[in-house]
Amino acid sequence: MIEMTYALASRAAENEPTGGITGWATDLMDRLGAPGAGLAIALENLFPPLPSEVILPLAGFTAAQGRMSLVAALVWTTVGSVVGALALYGIGALIGRDRIRRLVDRLPLVKLSDLDRTEAWFARHGGKAVFFGRMIPIFRSLISVPAGVERMRMTTFLVYTTLGSLLWNTAFVMAGYELGDNWRTVEEYVGVYSKIVLVLAVLGVLVFLGLRIVKSRRTGREPGTHRAETRDFERDRIF
Repeated sequence: MIEMTYALASRAAENEPTGGITGWATDLMDRLGAPGAGLAIALENLFPPLPSEVILPLAGFTAAQGRMSLVAALVWTTVGSVVGALALYGIGALIGRDRIRRLVDRLPLVKLSDLDRTEAWFARHGGKAVFFGRMIPIFRSLISVPAGVERMRMTTFLVYTTLGSLLWNTAFVMAGYELGDNWRTVEEYVGVYSKIVLVLAVLGVLVFLGLRIVKSRRTGREPGTHRAETRDFERDRIF
């Protein structure tokens, strides 16, 4: 019995994350328990380089080892997500709509009409955007900023943020809990998902800029072409 216990402890020690983000998150959870997992997720919202696909499965793995309650891990990570989202909402509210419009007005290839259409879309679908945005890498934190800029009603923001965060967190915490020592495989699969989202986002921006450049060039040529045709017409009339 003693040998079996020693073997299990040795195996757990071998799989214990050390160094880097995983080591930092592990130390935080060891010191604070489930609230430490919540704190790590709150910071992840504010600093996207801290990946939730590492912290959440690690929290599940820690719960599987009996070092925290599974329910507590789910509750505290969701609380951390909401707290981080509220901080970003506050940043968006401080920036304000007027500053955003002034900034957009100075950007090349972007028009205020683009912002107007975006605001109109967000007014109609803001709740859905916040809910589904909480489950998309890269955008899961950023979606709180436009919600703050547009001063989305706080109750609406909290409801959709909490629901979206709860689904995302539950999926990854439970994955880490069930996978046990193999919890790192979650990061591998989500890493592929994140890269796909990033590539699609970059492609979307490039397509938008490309179309806008082509349109601006056509618009720039049209006045010159029109003037040249006018001069030719007047010359023909003279002769």
